[in-house]
Amino acid sequence: MQLLRNIPEVLPQPCIATIGFFDGVHRGHRYLIEQVREVAVAHGFASGVVTFPVHPRKVVQPEYHPELLTTYEEKVALLAETGLDYCMMLDFTPEVAILSAKEFMLFLYNHYNIRALVIGYDHRFGHNRSEGFDDYVRYGQELGIEVILAHAYIDKDVAVSSSVIRQLLSEGNVSEAASCLGYDYFLNGIVVSGYRVGRKIGFPTANLRVDDPDKLVPSDGVYAVRVTVAGQSYGGMLSIGYRPTMANGTDRSIEVNIFNFHSDIYEQYICLSFVRYLRPELKFDSIDELIAQLHKDKEIASRYL
Repeated sequence: MQLLRNIPEVLPQPCIATIGFFDGVHRGHRYLIEQVREVAVAHGFASGVVTFPVHPRKVVQPEYHPELLTTYEEKVALLAETGLDYCMMLDFTPEVAILSAKEFMLFLYNHYNIRALVIGYDHRFGHNRSEGFDDYVRYGQELGIEVILAHAYIDKDVAVSSSVIRQLLSEGNVSEAASCLGYDYFLNGIVVSGYRVGRKIGFPTANLRVDDPDKLVPSDGVYAVRVTVAGQSYGGMLSIGYRPTMANGTDRSIEVNIFNFHSDIYEQYICLSFVRYLRPELKFDSIDELIAQLHKDKEIASRYL
């Protein structure tokens, strides 16, 4: 896949494309992209997506906190796995935001050589998103762009969407979120220094500082996870929350106990993939009660892993 940042100096091949933010590059997105690729093959053209590095709403409303399923880099990597020829990464500027749907389509035709657009069943674009599919078809006929309505991806009678997945993650339902995503939800980041209490009670933890403050962190609780460190994968159990037994105050922590792992990884980059929600965060009356529960958590997590 060739990544085109903003307007390319050399016009790409004639292209069949779709438009969207593609947060998470989930099963619904992949189903849409597969339709784009099928149309491209039928027409003898290249396939591509038009997307944006920053959530469009954040450009219009700078205070907006999008709770991303994927960072910019993660999104590009996942899109590259789909077999697309092009990812057209366009900065969503105030100037782009005020374009009407027809003006935006003309922009795509002139600068990206887009000859057909496959439009998601519920997708709208253009200033104020006031126009719909019939308008796009009419504009396309005037501009020389074929407009095709995509089929929706339905899983268990639910149309898979980024907002549905965010809701599942906010409830801790990481296994159902994985079903919608097509992969386990993950967090990337750097291991930072913590309170170092875990090592004193036999469960040393690595504390994660997430790469992007806009990345969604699932709900508080304990999870079975897979941990990737320096290219190697390990099982582990992860706690998200405020460590009430330790009186952690208002500091929300993301800390993982990596099974059968004893190396010092401070300041190293790791990836946490969520496999299963185990239990809510609890306050225990004593450290001994906490230790007993951690042994149970490890046993249950190991079964899922």
